[in-house]
Amino acid sequence: MNELIIFMGPPGAGKGTQAKMLCKERNLVQLSTGDMLRSHTKRGTELGIEAKKIMDRGELVSDDIIVGMVRDELSQKPAGEIRVLFDGFPRTTAQAEALDQLLAELNAPLRTVLLLEVNEEEVVQRLLKRAELEGRSDDNEATIRNRMEVYNKQTAPLIAYYESKNLLVKANGMGAIDEIYARLQEALT
Repeated sequence: MNELIIFMGPPGAGKGTQAKMLCKERNLVQLSTGDMLRSHTKRGTELGIEAKKIMDRGELVSDDIIVGMVRDELSQKPAGEIRVLFDGFPRTTAQAEALDQLLAELNAPLRTVLLLEVNEEEVVQRLLKRAELEGRSDDNEATIRNRMEVYNKQTAPLIAYYESKNLLVKANGMGAIDEIYARLQEALT
């Protein structure tokens, strides 16, 4: 049986940690646009070659390429057996509309859109701590705040988009990992 879930939240909200647990428990494949881009590039697919040219110029990969990769991934699954957690996709309303069209073609409707809510100051502190622990120079305060600004401009509008479709479910992303996971499980019941 199909089960398609979009997992949203600001950078540093803990989506990666929670997504792994949700996928394991619910028998879902975690679809990350970053993983798909790396896979297509490594395999030298037509989409991967095009994406690499764009990334090598330091530009953002177009919605058409990203949606093409999602289409490729989903079309490999047997009809009625698409079990996916979208992580990092869609990022914009245009991507959400393209995903809606794709899922309609595949007769695989979204089950829900999970929004992991974490306030900005908590996100900044989490990412600074991660940077310290993992030695990540890309996670300095200025970069983190810029990523939050990009999230608020590009991705936050998806909240209203999915609320209008009665698909959005919010979960408090503050607290211990197990507490947050319990809230996510409850949101999916």
